[in-house]
Formats: sequence, C-alpha cells, structure tokens
Amino acid sequence: MSKGDRILDVRNIHMRFESKGVCVRAVTDVSFPVLEGETIGIVGESGCGKTTLGRCIVRAYEPSEGSVMYTAADGETLDFLKIDKQTMKKYRKEIQMIFQDPYSSLDPRMTVLDIIKEPIRANYPKMPKEEIEKKVMDIAARVGLNTAYLKRYPHAFSGGQRQRIGIARALVLNPRVIVCDEAVSALDVSIQAQVINLLHDLQQEFGLTYLFISHDLSVVEYISDKVGVMYLGKMVEFAPTRSLFSHPLHPYTESLLSAVPVADPTVKIERIPLEGEIPNPANPPSGCFFHTRCRFCREKCRQETPEYTEMEKDHFVACHFAQELKLRGFDYGEEPDEKQQAE
Repeated sequence: MSKGDRILDVRNIHMRFESKGVCVRAVTDVSFPVLEGETIGIVGESGCGKTTLGRCIVRAYEPSEGSVMYTAADGETLDFLKIDKQTMKKYRKEIQMIFQDPYSSLDPRMTVLDIIKEPIRANYPKMPKEEIEKKVMDIAARVGLNTAYLKRYPHAFSGGQRQRIGIARALVLNPRVIVCDEAVSALDVSIQAQVINLLHDLQQEFGLTYLFISHDLSVVEYISDKVGVMYLGKMVEFAPTRSLFSHPLHPYTESLLSAVPVADPTVKIERIPLEGEIPNPANPPSGCFFHTRCRFCREKCRQETPEYTEMEKDHFVACHFAQELKLRGFDYGEEPDEKQQAE
C-alpha cells in the first residue's frame, strides 16, 4: 500500500444513545474517505458529534449502524467495527487515539515510563523487559520528553509535556492511523504550536494518517489536507482544505469561517452570527437540521432533508441551494506563477 491509497472508508455511521425512553442522535449517517498519509480535519461547534464520531471510528464506542472499512498493513481490507476480539487484538495497535485532556487520560498512580510501556505489555506480553524499555526511551526522546524524568508521575509535568506523553503512548505501537481528539485545545497557544509542529514532523517521519478533531479552524487549516464540517451529528460539508476555506458551499461553514480571527489589526472582519441555539439532538428539526439558524432558509429547507452530494470535484455538501448561494470564504490572493515559485 502506498501513500494516496485509501486506508479508511467511513460509511454511514450512526450513533444513538438511549436512556429512559429518550434517544439522542449523536451522529447521523456520516461518510467520508481517508487516504494514507493525509490529515482529515473534523470541525464544528461543541456538541456537534465530532468527538463521538472519532470514538466510533476507533471503536471506543460501538456505533448503532455503519462501517469503517480499513486496509491494514498486511493488505487485508476489513470492517473494523465488525471484527471479533481475536482479530481486533491483531489490528488494534494500527489505529490509536490521542485524547483531549492530557491529564485525565493519564493514570496518576503510574509513572510515565509505565504509562508508555502499558500498550506494549498488552500487545507483546513476551517482549523482553530491556527491549520494552529501549523502545519506550526511543519514542519518549522522539516526542521531546526528557528520558531522565520518565520515572516521575504525570502531575510533575506541564500540560504540554503531558500531551507529549499521550502522543508517545499512542506512537509506541507503531500505528498507521491516529485520531487526535482536540489534541491541542487544552494547551496555551505557544505550546499548541509546538505540539502541532511535532505532530506534523511525526507524520512525515512515520507516514502517519491523522483524523484531527478540533473546534479551532486556524489550527485545522494549518494541519489538514481535507476538512469535514459537522452540525448536529451530520456532515454538512467535506472538501480539500483550501477549497473549503476559500469557497464554502454551506451557510454553516461560512459562519464558522467568519469567526476565525485574523492576525492583522488593519483587517476588518465582518462576522456572520448564528441566531438561536443548537437544537436538541433528542428532538432534531425536520428537513435540514440547520434551517432553524440559517439566514437563507426557505420552505423546502423546513420540509425536505438535503442530500449529501458531490457538488464540485471532491467537494461534498448537504444543502438544497448550494449552487445558488454566493458565500464568503478566505481570500488567499492570487496564486504565484511558476517563475515566482522558482525564485
């Protein structure tokens, strides 16, 4: 399998949580492909279902419906959500997750050395102790941890260092796909930049594929090859990053982009505020879920659910009037010609 081949195919994922007769639709019919070596950004407001989607993909949650077709390192293509426990143990190490909170995801009673060791012990119980420790030391040094401090406990480390511990724990099994769930949102901005650059360097070195879940569109634009926008559990737009940011086709995407701050005090930003609150996922609106907050809403939007279609090459959207609307995106300026690029 080479870079650019399809490594994951997320198909029609549904996740419903039921309690006391109430059904909450956290994720509804989400589909998208993932190519090997690329980064897919998943964005949306809090409560849109992006974290639930990520946990469904790694099978931390068992989805109500759908499939995740995975092409493994040995060339086998299988539905990651349907395989049995024995097969799961074989492929589990190839798909890992980095969690949002770098403190609560680490056991405070274990040393950092033991935390990073744990996945190796679980998957390779017969590996010699010396080999395990060497592997842990190598990966800890690679993510920027001081190996002299590995016998300390998580509370002795800063937020950025704790997130590096989480990254090391995910990398120690040599995975191919990593789901990064808000991996930098709990960090200071300067530390965010360091961790993002680290993730980028690790991707180049190890040939990793990322699903990068975030509410920060600036970060997503920087790190992602393609971006999916979620609203109330549904994927409303999916496209290559530059295409989505410069030419959004869904009004919700346009509104999100208008809220991204620009690091230039001379630039006046015209924000597009959304009216009202996010609807209750236990009782979603009829038709298009976004119609209760959309400034372009028409009667058709209230009555009919829009189809998720490929409006342009690799640019998918769920909006009845995507072809008619003239929405505002980022202005990247003119592309330099080949001579300017060479200079």
